[in-house]
Amino acid sequence: MSVSLRSRSYHDCAEEATIQAFESDGEQGLTAEIVVQRYQQYGYNELEFKPGKPAWLRFLLQFHQPLLYILLLAGAVKALLGSWPDAVVIWGVTLINAVIGYVQEAKAEGAIASLAKAVTTEATVIRDGQTLRIPSRDLVPGDLVQLSSGDKVPADLRLTSLRSLQVDESALTGESLPVQKKIVLLDADTPLAERLNMAYAGSFVTFGQGRGIVIATASATEVGQISQSMEQGVSLQTPLTRKFDQFSRTLLYCILALAAFTFAVGLGQGGDLVKMFDAAVALAVSAIPEGLPAVVTVTLAIGVNRMAARHAIIRKLPAVETVGSATVICSDKTGTLTENQMTVQRIYVGGDYYQTSGGGYSPHGEITPVEPGPAWTADQDLPPVVMECLTAGLLCNDSQLKQQGNSWSVMGDPTEGALIAAAKKAGLSQSGLNSARSRLDSIPFESEYQYMATLHDGDHRVIYIKGSVEALLSRCSQMVDRDHQPVALAREAIEEAVETLASQGLRVLACAKKEVGHHYHELEHEHIETDLIFLGLLGMIDPPRPEAIAAVQACQKAGIQVKMITGDHIMTAKAIAQRMGITQNGEIQAFEGRTLAKMDDQQIAESISTGSVFARVAPAQKLQLVQSLQAQGHIVAMTGDGVNDAPALKQADIGIAMGKDGTEVARESADMLLTDDNFASIEAAVEEGRTVYQNLRKAIAFLLPVNGGESMTILLSTLLARELPIDSLQVLWLNMINSITMTVPLAFEPKSTGLMAQAPRDPNSPLITKKLLNRIIAVSAFNWILIFGMFEWVQRTGGSVALARTMAIQSLVAARIIYLISISQLGANMANLIRGKTKVLGKTPILLVGIAVAVILQVVFSQWSVMNELFHTAPLTWQQGLICLLPMVPMIPMAIFANFIDPGPQTVSAPKR
Repeated sequence: MSVSLRSRSYHDCAEEATIQAFESDGEQGLTAEIVVQRYQQYGYNELEFKPGKPAWLRFLLQFHQPLLYILLLAGAVKALLGSWPDAVVIWGVTLINAVIGYVQEAKAEGAIASLAKAVTTEATVIRDGQTLRIPSRDLVPGDLVQLSSGDKVPADLRLTSLRSLQVDESALTGESLPVQKKIVLLDADTPLAERLNMAYAGSFVTFGQGRGIVIATASATEVGQISQSMEQGVSLQTPLTRKFDQFSRTLLYCILALAAFTFAVGLGQGGDLVKMFDAAVALAVSAIPEGLPAVVTVTLAIGVNRMAARHAIIRKLPAVETVGSATVICSDKTGTLTENQMTVQRIYVGGDYYQTSGGGYSPHGEITPVEPGPAWTADQDLPPVVMECLTAGLLCNDSQLKQQGNSWSVMGDPTEGALIAAAKKAGLSQSGLNSARSRLDSIPFESEYQYMATLHDGDHRVIYIKGSVEALLSRCSQMVDRDHQPVALAREAIEEAVETLASQGLRVLACAKKEVGHHYHELEHEHIETDLIFLGLLGMIDPPRPEAIAAVQACQKAGIQVKMITGDHIMTAKAIAQRMGITQNGEIQAFEGRTLAKMDDQQIAESISTGSVFARVAPAQKLQLVQSLQAQGHIVAMTGDGVNDAPALKQADIGIAMGKDGTEVARESADMLLTDDNFASIEAAVEEGRTVYQNLRKAIAFLLPVNGGESMTILLSTLLARELPIDSLQVLWLNMINSITMTVPLAFEPKSTGLMAQAPRDPNSPLITKKLLNRIIAVSAFNWILIFGMFEWVQRTGGSVALARTMAIQSLVAARIIYLISISQLGANMANLIRGKTKVLGKTPILLVGIAVAVILQVVFSQWSVMNELFHTAPLTWQQGLICLLPMVPMIPMAIFANFIDPGPQTVSAPKR
């Protein structure tokens, strides 16, 4: 439910007038009562799309496949020749194929669409004076929304206040550069692209902060009016499915040529026209792997769901298969490789070091000198120099600590949470300091400047700054000594302290101040370019996730390089990399962004190839890093969470955004989202991607040998002018009913042992590799001998053609059961059990169910009189049934030989890359 709101645009309306028009408040926002009323009136803030293709059209499109055209044409010719039962069966099997394809595609599309809906966009809103984080769909007209760098604008807003706000409106206006917003009153006829006092839904905040009143939601927004004609749908096309389409077209030409050749040779040998046509039709349908498209679709859909269960949500289906072939993973450090729970452990002020006890965000602990002097006592107050450094960290801070039971969490940035916890350990009160020194203005942290600054009132006004050491030291002219007196800046001593802290794996943050006059009311970057007073350093640690350490090792074992990219100091990055085992040939090669900036292209390429840690890297260098690795032939997975990560995420083969803490810009650019922001989920996604490809390969290895055996049998029989051992309807039964029943369980197969010990797959490798082709030919030849041999033996022992064909088919299905087990995980488990490598066979219920259903259907196929009439089969005695089981024995060595010439996934060490 949504009601169009927009009767006018508010760019020509003053801020106060706009607020009054929506019965809102510029500071308090809407009341809860008005929110309920507005929701009932306007509904959810979400676009209403036109429905996609209707069900009937999607069903008809299932017949739009080159190989199915042959079946439809064959049925039509059968009908013209008067063989109506045959025509009905052929058309019926084609219909079954369409139904299966339709159902499976609907499930696959539904799975992806539901996962996409699960990734909610959130907005920061002020209601009843409280700042809340809510799903964007819950916004109503009149809501007071806050915007920060990295946010996606959730609705059309009339801006009421801002600071250096820049918005990327390229998706709406085509303007390639971000627009600098202003609080100005504009003319009514101002074009959309020039409305500087508006922020429109779907655009992205690239810089600064802002606040605005929601003037339109859902379809009433500018983008909503454009989008009402859009169709909603999910594409299931991937590089792999396109390979299947190309394979199908090639196979189509081969089938038509062979069928025409069979027909011509048969007529040339004096064969009956109708019989030769039957032979050509039988050859055509025998060579078509009718069940393969359905198996591909369901396998990819299962991969999507399995990845989601392991905290990796696929936004674009090609990522399912691409992620399994990644050769390099470039990962952020903070929060992805580490716990994202910072704790201040060391403080450097006035030339002295202090240490803190306690961990996480708990405010319980003590701060004591690392080397206490003889006069130090445990109950004495901390020196003023320590207290002011902690005060700077507490006031120059937009986060809060929240207690839930015995645990503490941060509402905001983890680094700021660590600063609050450290200050509380010293007895400082965040609310008390904010009251005593109220904030007048602030400059939010931006990666371009590497600092945050706040202006505070009091008996004298002061600017507190926190940020990277490099950013602050260059702006400082003085420092405070241990007696809290300003002295000349001891740059070398500070840099030595940074090296000492960083060598311990600590992330180092600097604090500074600048005392200013009461004439300062606003804060600009030029106000803090010079004359800062250095207060101290805070060394904090974000410990590596234990599961991420194991995941890094698993990736390296799988032949995948892991490279750490971080904004931290290079010494901190190297210390964490050492603990996590992120090395290249056992060594840590680390490079800083400024070092890379001085290199030529060849030197950069070499450094990126050999390096495992990249610190203080600029956004443009992240993009350069990805492009260089791709130029070297790597398949690159790249993680990111910030606005500036978007270009690198788009360039990467697999862009991976953080689902919990990532910005909307990063999410929109990514192929995959991590719902837990954990590197271990990347390794899990790689594993699932490899499993998807492994199961598709198993399906091909299982299906095509049957088509090959059937085709060889029919072709040879025609050339020798003999009775066909299997007719076209029986071929359709095998290829559709039996094949799909036995193949679909392969899509549910678990990962093979040693899958993550293999080298990454080349995504440019052909669908049918040389080894796989050899397997298909070998097993096809076995199936040909089996069908032909059983048919001839039954006929020579006095059996009818119908009986001979029935026993040939049942013998083939019995042998297929052994072959299916041999390529499945059940077969691998049985082999390991025999070799003594395991004592457990493992659970494979879906495979066993598939086999059981196939057996029941085959019994119906031969024993039910209706099926005998339709498919020209004959009922079997129990003795004949046992004879049909005998081919299972020679299939065992045949399967072993097939696994020998085409091993598939094995437990082997991947080559070092």
